[in-house]
Amino acid sequence: MQTDFSSQQLTDPDIALADSILRKCVHCGFCTATCPTFTLLGDEADSPRGRIYLIKEYFERGGAPSKNLVTHLDRCLTCLSCMTTCPSGVDYRRLVDMARHRMENEHGRSTADQLTRRLLALVLPKPGLFRMSLKAASFFRVFAKILPDPLRGMVEMAPRHLPPPSTMDGPAIYLPKKKQKMRVALLTGCAQKVIRPSINEATIRLLTRLGAEVVIPEGGGCCGALAHHLGRESQAKTAARSNIAAWKALGEIDAVVSNASGCGFVVKEYGFLLRGETDEQDGQAMADLCLDVTEIVERLGLSGEGSEDLPLVSYHAACSLQHGLGIKDSPVSLLRQVGFEVRRPAEEHLCCGSAGTYSVLQAELSDRLKERKLKNLSRCGGAVIATGNIGCLEHLSNDATVSVVHTVELLDWATGGPKPPGID
Repeated sequence: MQTDFSSQQLTDPDIALADSILRKCVHCGFCTATCPTFTLLGDEADSPRGRIYLIKEYFERGGAPSKNLVTHLDRCLTCLSCMTTCPSGVDYRRLVDMARHRMENEHGRSTADQLTRRLLALVLPKPGLFRMSLKAASFFRVFAKILPDPLRGMVEMAPRHLPPPSTMDGPAIYLPKKKQKMRVALLTGCAQKVIRPSINEATIRLLTRLGAEVVIPEGGGCCGALAHHLGRESQAKTAARSNIAAWKALGEIDAVVSNASGCGFVVKEYGFLLRGETDEQDGQAMADLCLDVTEIVERLGLSGEGSEDLPLVSYHAACSLQHGLGIKDSPVSLLRQVGFEVRRPAEEHLCCGSAGTYSVLQAELSDRLKERKLKNLSRCGGAVIATGNIGCLEHLSNDATVSVVHTVELLDWATGGPKPPGID
C-alpha cells in the first residue's frame, strides 16, 4: 500500500512503524473472508482492509478522528483472525492499537460514549468494585430490554448467580504434590476471580499435582488488557509495571502462567507496550516468561485415569488463544489425552462476540456473533462447552443450553479434582 507521510511525520516512532505496517498490505482481500464483522455486515469499511485504509487516512491527515473512523474501528473485535489469514504479514493489531490510543486522546467520541468507556475502565479491573457493580446490575436486569445498548450490555453481562470470593486468590505459595519440576507465578486476573474463581482453584490444584510450585505474588493485579483495548495506554502501562514489579520480586521463576488467553496475549505484548521506556527490557523479559496454562501442562506432562463417565466436549477456541497466542490444537489434545471425546465446530476461526468490552459497547453485533457461535457449537452435540478464556466463557454461558467451563477445570477433574461447577 502506498503511503504519503511527510518527513516530519515520520520522526514520530509510531507513525514510522505504522508506515512500515501499511506498506506491507497488498490489497489482496484474504482478510475479508475471515473477518467476523465483514461476514455479518458485508461492508468493506467493516473489514480489516477497509479499516486499514481509514487508519492510513487518519494518520496521514492528522487531527481529530472522523466519525466514520470511530464507528468502523469500534466495530472491530480485534479478534486477529485476519492476521492468521494474511499472506503478507500485516501487523494489523498494532496498527489498530496505535489508532485507538490516538483516538482516545483526540476525543473523537460523544460525551456519553466517553463516560461509558471510562466507567468500564474504572470498574472491570478492580475485583471489589466489579463485584459491587455486578450485584447492582442484577437489580436492573428486568429493565434490560429498554436500556440503551451500553447499559443493556453491562446488565446482561452480569451473571445471575455470583460465587463467593475464593480463599485461594490472595498472595500465597502452593507447594507441589510430588517432586518439583517448576516454580511459576500465577496471574489470577481481575474479572475472572469474581465471576469464576473455580478456574484459579482448578489451575492451582492441577499444576501442583503435576509438580509445579505455584506462587500468587503480592502486588499483582489486572494485566491491563481492558484498558489497552479501550485505547487507554497510560492505564495499561501502569498495570503492566505493577505486575512486572510483583513478578520480579519473586526472584527466579520458570514462567508466568495465564489461564485467561486474553490476559496472556496482552502480557506477551508488555515489551512493545513499554517500548522506548526504561522498563522496556523488564517488560520483554516477563513477556517471554508468560505462557498459557495449557503450555505449562504440556511441559509438566499430563496423565489421567480416563473414565467412561466423562462427557462429550464441544471445544470453543478463543480468538486470543488461537489467533493471538497461536495455540490451536494443544487444549484439544490435552482433553483427549485424559479421556474426553472432543468435537470442534464449523467456523472455528470466527469470534464469539465477547472480545473484552465489545459485548457491552457493541451489544447488537456481539449478540449476533454469539448466536452464530452457539449454533455451530450445538451441532457438535457436546454435553459441555470448553474454552480457554473467561470472556468467552461468560459470554457464551448467558445463552448456552449446556454448561460452559474452562479447559483447565476439565483437566483438573479428569486427574483427580472436583467436578466443575454447573456439570451434572
